[in-house]
Amino acid sequence: MPVAAHQSEAPTAIRTDLGAIFVSLELSRSKWLITSLSPGGGEKMSKHAVAAGDVAGLLARFAELKRKARTGQCFPIIVIQEAGLDGFWIHRVLEAEGIESHVVDPASIATSRRRRRAKTDKIDGEALVRALLAYKRGEPRVCAMLRVPAPEEEDRRRITRERKALTNERVRHVNRVKGLLFAQGVSGYEPLRRDRRKRLEALKTGDGRPLPAHLQAQVGRELDRLELLLEQIKAVEAARDAMLAAVPVVSPAPAMLLDLKGIGPEFAAVLWSEGLSRHFDNRRQVAAYAGLAPSPWQSGAVDHDQGVSKAGNPRLRTTLIQTAWLWLRHQPQSALTLWFQDRVKHNGGRLKKATIVALARKLLVALWKYVSAGVVIEGAVMKIA
Repeated sequence: MPVAAHQSEAPTAIRTDLGAIFVSLELSRSKWLITSLSPGGGEKMSKHAVAAGDVAGLLARFAELKRKARTGQCFPIIVIQEAGLDGFWIHRVLEAEGIESHVVDPASIATSRRRRRAKTDKIDGEALVRALLAYKRGEPRVCAMLRVPAPEEEDRRRITRERKALTNERVRHVNRVKGLLFAQGVSGYEPLRRDRRKRLEALKTGDGRPLPAHLQAQVGRELDRLELLLEQIKAVEAARDAMLAAVPVVSPAPAMLLDLKGIGPEFAAVLWSEGLSRHFDNRRQVAAYAGLAPSPWQSGAVDHDQGVSKAGNPRLRTTLIQTAWLWLRHQPQSALTLWFQDRVKHNGGRLKKATIVALARKLLVALWKYVSAGVVIEGAVMKIA
């Protein structure tokens, strides 16, 4: 008898004494797969698909899940979805309807390490439900839920991100023009100079001929697109400067960053909009958000460092490393620069790239303390008004 009682009280694979209806959304361009686990339904998960973008059908399915709950009680619905192409608008719709919604980082969910693992929307939907159950039980590190930005916070990021996309496109056009001309023996032509059109007409090929007519026309069209890009970059930069001028009403952080020598409008906008506008509890959270936290590898006698995790915001991380190089030039007497120089000297002048990443992590923490608590970076020089 005691054995039988013990067997009846053994935990099942999935808890059935649920206090809510747990739902996962697998989103694609064509359909949304709704996977749900309801109280009183045992371990079986139900699945239903609606057309992509059919919010009314999604809410109707939620109402049907509440109606079909076998216990007769009215249970709340808790929803989980992966961060992806759809952004956060579905999350905002659900919250407006009073539904608890979570957006999870898909890379944080544990998966099989087999070389060929099965992957379907059905399997992924069930895995999301299990991750949500574990998260609501309070299990640590089961997954990483994202903090969804406010619409205005999300919109502020677009300026710096658009400028980055435009500058990348500008580089491609410049390289294409140089490549076309280099194939004819022409070097030294700079498409970004103001006299680019005049110089193009005077160019000669490597064997002394004028540029072929079709090549000159193609380069001219490339310059047309390049000039349009230059105008758009100026417009975006003007919008960025206007945003920074209006931001002190919301937060003094951008103005504080601009006061530091070595940080200009673009870096100040990126550092603030991509990271320092958020709330962090400690320096570890700050470094982890930028993907600058260390990744140890320890197993038995093996113990080494894999470098930074690169699991955070890539735009913030890239800008921080660029800022760290500029910090060495413009803040030569600061404590962070002296630390970098001492570390490089200790390594015999080697490992500068690895050390600059460590400096970027220290600089991010120092900037976070500076804008959030007013702690001035030791030895930092401010710009002259």
